[in-house]
Amino acid sequence: MDKKFIYKMVRNCFKQYHNEHEDFPIKEGDYERLYKKIITAKEKDHESTLHDIINDIVYEFITNE
Repeated sequence: MDKKFIYKMVRNCFKQYHNEHEDFPIKEGDYERLYKKIITAKEKDHESTLHDIINDIVYEFITNE
């Protein structure tokens, strides 16, 4: 999957939880970690859409940190 596309989807998901003019609480290393988690989840779960997987992982990231 295209890494830039996934990063954009992750960033858009963060916009749901934060004002788009605020700084996002995420660093480049966090993007990489989320990307790997998303790819792994998608490989294991062929039923869920990429959008659903990203929403679940970003929500988990926000609520656990």
